Amino acid sequence: MEVKRRTVRSLVTKLGSVSEQTRAEALAELRLLSKHDAEIRPMISEAGSIPYLAEILYSSSHAFQENAAATLLNLSITSRDSLMSTRGLLDAISHVLRHHSTSTSSAAVQSSAATLHSLLVVDSYRPIIGAKRDIIHSLIEIIKTRNSPLRSVKDALKALFGIALYPLNRYQVIALGGVQPLFSLVVNGGRAGIVEDASAVIAQIAGCEESVDEFKKCCGIGVLVDLLDLGTGSGHRVKENAVSALLNLVNFGGERAAEEVKEMAMQVADGIADVAQNGSAKGKTKAVALLKILVDDGNMFFILVLL
Repeated sequence: MEVKRRTVRSLVTKLGSVSEQTRAEALAELRLLSKHDAEIRPMISEAGSIPYLAEILYSSSHAFQENAAATLLNLSITSRDSLMSTRGLLDAISHVLRHHSTSTSSAAVQSSAATLHSLLVVDSYRPIIGAKRDIIHSLIEIIKTRNSPLRSVKDALKALFGIALYPLNRYQVIALGGVQPLFSLVVNGGRAGIVEDASAVIAQIAGCEESVDEFKKCCGIGVLVDLLDLGTGSGHRVKENAVSALLNLVNFGGERAAEEVKEMAMQVADGIADVAQNGSAKGKTKAVALLKILVDDGNMFFILVLL
C-alpha cells in the first residue's frame, strides 16, 4: 500500500512539472492506474490530483484532454465527494462539453458526460449540477448536432436523464430547448439504444407542468402513443418509457393534457396492457395505473379483459 501511495504522490507531483513530456507521461500513467486498480483511485484523489486534472481539461492537446477526462471518470467511481468539492471542476467539464464540435476531443466529451452521469447517481448532487445551465445547454447541443458521435449522444442522454431525476431540473431542460431534439432522436433514432435513452429522458421531463405545451409543438403525445403500437416493434424498455411519460403528462399536465392523453392512448390500450403483463415490476405498476385512468369510472372489467 505504501509503495502505491509513493508512486501516486510522485506522479501527481509531476503533473505540475514545467516539462510537457513529464506531465504527459504522468497523466497517461495515472489514467492506466485509475482504470485497472480500484484500490488506488482514492489515493490518486487524496494526493491532490483533481485540481490538476480539471485544469488540464482546458488544454489544447487532445491527448491531454482525453487522459485527464478519462482519469476523472475513473475517479468518479469511488471519489465522487472529492470531485464535487473541487472548485472549478464542473466549469472545466462544461468547457469540454461546450466545445464538443470544435476544439475538444470527442473522447474527452464522452468521458466528461459519463463523469456527470456517474456524479448524478448521488441525489444531493443533482440540484447542484442542474443549476449549471451551461452544462444542460451543452448536453442538449450534443444531442441535436447531426454529426455528434453515437457514444457522445448516448453519454449526453444519460447525463440528461440523471439531471432530470431531480424534479426542479426538468423545467431547465425544457426551457433550454431540450424537448424537440429528444423527440427528433425518438423519431429518427435508428442507431442502437438511442430511442431507449431519449425516451427515458422524455419520461422524466414529462413530470412537470411546463412539458405539455412543448410536447404539443412536437406532436409528442402522438409519438409516445406510436411507440406503444404493437405494430411498431418497440422494445419493452421503450414502451415502459412511453407509458411513464404519458402517466406523468396526466399527473402533471392538467385537465386538458389528461383528456388528450386519454383520447389518444385508448388507441393503444393493448400496447399498454402488454407492458402491464410483460414489463418490469415498475413498468407493470405504471401501465396498470395508466389503464385505470383511461377507463372512465374505473371500469376494471375492461382492464381485466385486456390483461
